[in-house]
Amino acid sequence: MSSDVYSVRVQGPRRRTILAMSLLLSVAAPGIATAQGLAAPLTKAPVGTKLVVADQNEALQTLMRASGAEDRLSSQVTYANFLGGPAILEAFRAGALDLATVGNTPPIQAHAAGEQIPIVAAKTSSETDYSLAVRPGLTIASLEDLRGRSIAYGEGTGRQPFVLNALKLAGLTRKDVRLVPLRAADFPDAVRTGQVDVAALNEPHYSRYLADFADRGASALPKEQNDRLPKSLTYLYASKRALDDPAKLAAIREFVAAWIDANRWSHANAESWVEAYYVKRQNLKPTDGRRIVEAEGRFAFPLLASLIAKQQALIDVIHEAGDLPKRLDAREEFDLRFDDVIAAKSN
Repeated sequence: MSSDVYSVRVQGPRRRTILAMSLLLSVAAPGIATAQGLAAPLTKAPVGTKLVVADQNEALQTLMRASGAEDRLSSQVTYANFLGGPAILEAFRAGALDLATVGNTPPIQAHAAGEQIPIVAAKTSSETDYSLAVRPGLTIASLEDLRGRSIAYGEGTGRQPFVLNALKLAGLTRKDVRLVPLRAADFPDAVRTGQVDVAALNEPHYSRYLADFADRGASALPKEQNDRLPKSLTYLYASKRALDDPAKLAAIREFVAAWIDANRWSHANAESWVEAYYVKRQNLKPTDGRRIVEAEGRFAFPLLASLIAKQQALIDVIHEAGDLPKRLDAREEFDLRFDDVIAAKSN
């Protein structure tokens, strides 16, 4: 399987971002007119079908290759590396992406912006997406102790409802804290340097922060407090343009099945996954990589129809905080045609 990797410098000037997107567009397959009256999707992607898939921290491409799942795809996959959901949404808007893995919030932001990027698969975990890291020299013992603190805030990312839910559980509002708008890529440096008191970090950034700055007093909210927060929810979502193309639709259906297989492989073969990603890609020690994998908890791949209520609850939290212009209907964010693919992998 031939796969190329393009890195999008989202932290640079907008001109560079658009230039990177134009490179992605140059490798995307030309559109195929949707067949009228098509009774069922193609069972296999035609030869030459291409998918451009967003990645973050090179995690998805490493997973698909190390597990062997990518080798079973009929399509040719190109991975584009991004930092954060907002940059991925911008690439979708530019027509540069077919598919992406994201947290629970980017589909809401896309919906609010009038973009059609339906969710086609989901992964839940028994653990949280993020952990609340605390700046060196400061100790915070409970969610209630967030009062008066400065907290990194990434609107349009999964960190947004994570922080809002933390405040809600603590009986606080955004008026009780100082929310500091930052890009997701800036969260680790912000808490490390004390620009903020608290930042929601995901792996491997969370473990790396605690390990690298232990001698300076780096700490985190106790796990039993962090566990009060909603558990991890990861989505695969796809552009409407790709889903309207029969060839790409077939390729995306194949990718969904392969993605589920790859994630299951990562837990069944934890040592191989740690070596492939956390050691070789992220330069962590094997012991740190194993600790991260163990902290991920148990994975599940629920039917999309079962997640509508959970997504609606997230929408309502963000809307109540004043970060959405109107209340959205979560049902509009899912492509339930993929439930048959997901159901087949649960047997």
